[in-house]
Amino acid sequence: MATVHLRIGDLVWGKLGRYPPWPGKIVSPPKDLKKPRGKKCHFVKFFGTEDHAWIKVEQLKPYHAHKEEMIKINKGKRFQQAVDAVEDFLKKAKGKEQNSDGKGDSKGKKTPNKPLKILEEDDEDLSALKDPSEKPVKDDPHFHHFLLSQSEKPASSMEPISKRLKIIEEDTGSTSIQAADSTAINGSITPTDKRIGFLGLGLMGSGIVSNLLKMGHVVTVWNRTAEKCDLFIQEGARLGRTPAEVASMCDITFSCVSDPKAARDLVLGPSGVLQGIRPGKCYIEMSTVDPETITELSQVITSRGGRFLEAPVAGSQQLSNDGMLVILAAGDRTVYEDCSSCFQAMGKTSFFLGEAGNAARMMLILNMVQGSFMATIAEGLTLAQATGQSQQTFLDILCQGQMASTFVDQKCQNILQGNFKPDYYLKHIQKDLRLAISMGDMANHPTPMAAAANEVYKRAKALDQSDNDISAVYRAYIH
Repeated sequence: MATVHLRIGDLVWGKLGRYPPWPGKIVSPPKDLKKPRGKKCHFVKFFGTEDHAWIKVEQLKPYHAHKEEMIKINKGKRFQQAVDAVEDFLKKAKGKEQNSDGKGDSKGKKTPNKPLKILEEDDEDLSALKDPSEKPVKDDPHFHHFLLSQSEKPASSMEPISKRLKIIEEDTGSTSIQAADSTAINGSITPTDKRIGFLGLGLMGSGIVSNLLKMGHVVTVWNRTAEKCDLFIQEGARLGRTPAEVASMCDITFSCVSDPKAARDLVLGPSGVLQGIRPGKCYIEMSTVDPETITELSQVITSRGGRFLEAPVAGSQQLSNDGMLVILAAGDRTVYEDCSSCFQAMGKTSFFLGEAGNAARMMLILNMVQGSFMATIAEGLTLAQATGQSQQTFLDILCQGQMASTFVDQKCQNILQGNFKPDYYLKHIQKDLRLAISMGDMANHPTPMAAAANEVYKRAKALDQSDNDISAVYRAYIH
């Protein structure tokens, strides 16, 4: 793209790597967020997302001059929603200008077209990028108060936009400029030219597939309940009729299902993956299962000349949606390398742990700790109530100490609000505890804390909490 001369407030098309050009607006960056060295770029807020990024000037085009061209070459529901958001923004701005009879006001007037100084590599003074007249439009749903409150100082851990940014909620409940999903961070990803298959569109799989598509991967999907595929077909995915067909059509096939039985059935059952495996085809098991299941699947896939990798993920539905999962991989190292762009799209980091089975072991240990911890937190909340202590005060104190974390705060708030919408199914964490205990038995290693927590989750399941969030373990203590 040719270099363009743009100003703060201009609408643009911004291109991130091979990701399609996306509509955005040049805005002022937070004063403490430094421009990447050696790059002539603008700070862009993208429409229809919570993405913000430094974009090189040669990767920017004026919005109106190239609108027709971009709409012709780009497809997809999310892209159209982003374009609609721009048009809504323009209508609002025009309406405010008309209402002001040309006089303008602090909320509705357009940003003056002031020249924007492009900082050189040795110039770190961001004041030139800051337009003091530009303020957030409070009733504009597309910008969510993109400037930090003057009363709030950015966290000392704020990093350049090229790294993963934390989500920080302001008092208004909107998301600050520090928030960004994986598009802004992983926008420079060059998607593999290999055809990707994905089996299983549950809480985790749905977010993963969405991010794969968003990053430009060619994805074929299958789900036992076929209706779940419809949304992804609208987003550009292809439909596979059976697991065998997906495996035969694709170079790399991922699977993410609920438990060992489902994982085995997907591979070994009628019209299963094994029937579509040919020499060189890759199969990646992302389900959290036991090491024995991984060993069995690895053996049958490689017996047909296929290549096998396990890659379970640590996270939740929200982290999956945000592309912030942690991927634990083991098995064929070359498959791990071939999946680099996929793992970047779906997660914030990945680990390669050696031979197949190691990732399953590590994931079970992690989930054992998480499940036991959640049960203990629930026990603390109920004991506070039983002894006449305020549960909210207990949470406030907890979140000021060494155990403070987003996980603790979110789960406890869910409990206090009675909100048990699943972010990670209770039945799945109980399954993971059971598998971890069995793994401990095989290693002749005691797991008394996990065993105690497992009994609490079993009671919660008996109280019909299986399909609720893991925080619903709380109900096992109050019934």
